[in-house]
Order: sequence, then structure tokens, then C-alpha cells
Amino acid sequence: MASERTLSIIKPDATERNLTGQIIARLEGAGLRVIAQKRVWWKKKDAKKFYDVHKDQPFYKDLVAFMTSGPIVVQVLEGEDAIAKNREVMGATSPVDAAPGTIRKDFGVNIERNSAHGSDSPETAKKEIAFLFSKKEIVG
Repeated sequence: MASERTLSIIKPDATERNLTGQIIARLEGAGLRVIAQKRVWWKKKDAKKFYDVHKDQPFYKDLVAFMTSGPIVVQVLEGEDAIAKNREVMGATSPVDAAPGTIRKDFGVNIERNSAHGSDSPETAKKEIAFLFSKKEIVG
């Protein structure tokens, strides 16, 4: 397993409920290191561009509306097999299907308001990180 980077987003449902610190603690506890982080409130154009890959899906409009409904915390995580490890800590997309002890099982409300996003591949991670952070913001 190689050291890699991945993007993590703590979604509006979690920031609204003041769960940011608990979520970061779980990620760090799993051996992931936060090497860049900021709290932002996306405008509609930001969310649309970020989720452009889903633009033809029926859930796209609701996803954009949700991701612009409050602040989010975006971060770059680094560690051995970071993408898989982050996804394991997050759990399955739907809290109903997520394993006990995962972020989505413990904090998610439903499939949309599932508290966290993580890159699903090295290619996606590279693209998502570049969308949200300049190289000088990644200070790991």
C-alpha cells in the first residue's frame, strides 16, 4: 500500500449539528493526516461544477441544493491507502447500509444527508483536490 491523498468533505448536515471535530477525530484515528482544510459555503455554481459528473442524474438538483444549504469543511487527507481507508471510515453511502461505528451510520440522516463525501479513486481525488485547493494550501 502506498501513501496517497484523498479529498474529504464534511457535509452541511454534519456542520449544522457541530459534528466536525468528531468526524475529523475518526479520520485521524484511522491514521489519516489532515494536510489541508477550510470551511466554505458553496455557491450554487461551485456545487454544480463539483458534481458535474452527476448532472444527468435525477438527484442532481437536490444534491446541489443540499450542498449549498450550509457550510462544509473540505480537507485533503494523506496516508497509506488513504482513499480506501477514508471510504471505510465513512461507511456505505446510505446510513441504513453502513457498518456500525462508521461516520455515515453514526451521524448520517439519510442517503443524501450522510455527513461525509470522499473521493472514490486516485483520478477523482486528484481532480477534486485541484478543484478545491491550490498547491500552496496543501501544507502537509
